[in-house]
Amino acid sequence: MSQQIDAVILAGGMARRMGGNDKGLVELNGKPMIKHAIDRIRPQVKEILINANRNQGQYAEFGFKVLSDEDSGYLGPLAGMITALGHTTADFLLVVPCDCPLLPLDLVPRMLAKIKENNAEMAVASDGKREQPVVLLIKPEQRASMKAFLDAGERKIDFWYAKHHCVVCDFSDQPNAFVNVNTPEQKQQLSEAIAN
Repeated sequence: MSQQIDAVILAGGMARRMGGNDKGLVELNGKPMIKHAIDRIRPQVKEILINANRNQGQYAEFGFKVLSDEDSGYLGPLAGMITALGHTTADFLLVVPCDCPLLPLDLVPRMLAKIKENNAEMAVASDGKREQPVVLLIKPEQRASMKAFLDAGERKIDFWYAKHHCVVCDFSDQPNAFVNVNTPEQKQQLSEAIAN
């Protein structure tokens, strides 16, 4: 039996470096940034959830369930993950940010294979140079541990998964897959790269 995999796209941040604009809704080459992410992962998962703490109505127009952080106060990506983990019945949840428009089209199968090979609890993606802490495939039963970590005042997700059997999945064959957009300048560079 194949495993059910859902995904959450994290769009709950403050986006301070984008002048406070909601990053997922910022247009890149004619479509909102989150739409690029949706298009990349849609064929790879059963359900998509969107984690957003503002502009929920606009996010709902993409046709997926929109979840706000259970813990208010913009507590970072962990809060969005905890919320989404509580709303899935899948075997695994894929977590991706809303500002990575070039996500691998083989993200899920490769991460799932890596988890199975190593009998791991989760896999985190790497571009070959560094890990991408908010691109991970995780079992929903990790929610309680993650929530306890956040409730203890911790925020850094890589500290959390260091406590678990987490494997790194290398995507160095696609070095630009996790290029993300934090500033208007990066958006311009990426726009040119996609157009070429």
